[in-house]
Amino acid sequence: MPIQVTCPKCLKRFQVSDKFAGKSGPCPSCKNVIRVPDKDEQVVIHDAPSDSPTDSRGVSVLKPIKATETDITRKGLIITIVSVLAIFGAAIALRFAGDGSGAPLWAQILGILLLAPPLVWAGYSFSYDRELEPYRGTELWQRVGIASLIFAALWIIYAFVPSYLFDLERPSEMSWTIAGLSFVVMMVAGAFAAVAVFELEITGGLVQSGLYFLAVVALALVAGVTLAGREIETLPGRPSVAFPPPGTGTLAGTGTLADFVASGQGDVA
Repeated sequence: MPIQVTCPKCLKRFQVSDKFAGKSGPCPSCKNVIRVPDKDEQVVIHDAPSDSPTDSRGVSVLKPIKATETDITRKGLIITIVSVLAIFGAAIALRFAGDGSGAPLWAQILGILLLAPPLVWAGYSFSYDRELEPYRGTELWQRVGIASLIFAALWIIYAFVPSYLFDLERPSEMSWTIAGLSFVVMMVAGAFAAVAVFELEITGGLVQSGLYFLAVVALALVAGVTLAGREIETLPGRPSVAFPPPGTGTLAGTGTLADFVASGQGDVA
């Protein structure tokens, strides 16, 4: 068995036959005289002993643990696509079956609820942290259900908050600027909810939240639902009246209020 030798001067490493054990000779690189160590002076490194069960040849019978990826499966992808298309198809049918005002309120709420689970599942399959063990089975679907309910509930922000703050009759009367800000708030809140439920990074939470909320906006447009920008409706037969400045006693700068009523241009409720 060859003996490993290292020259102390030039640090050149080489092997010599074991018949030269204990003898001296020149280094093949720098010609410095070195001594070849004896066999019992060599340091032999052995593998650490294994406590795992082995077969008759001493080979471990245990199989290495392999990480299982949770990518989108073909079956899950087909279910997600079919579910989303079915919901959009129902929205189109309700739009043309109605009076032209868009899908009814109950259908809008149902669409918001039904669209959440497949999109939340798909979003998690795209954005989960590969360094962590992914959720599977019952635990995964429980978390999908929790996140879906949170995402659907966040539409309360759009339905009530702007109407309360700006004294609107309905959410569709808000401007597109206010509606856009409301959507941003909903997406950010949904992202933090996804981070808490699925232990995602914030970017993964935004992917999951954005996928759902953008899909619901698209669903509303397909269903003919006006999300924002609708003008305030006036009562039939009631012309808009420009009231005069305080103390002038006239209406639109011509005559008194009684004259205006008597002329037939308006009435007093």
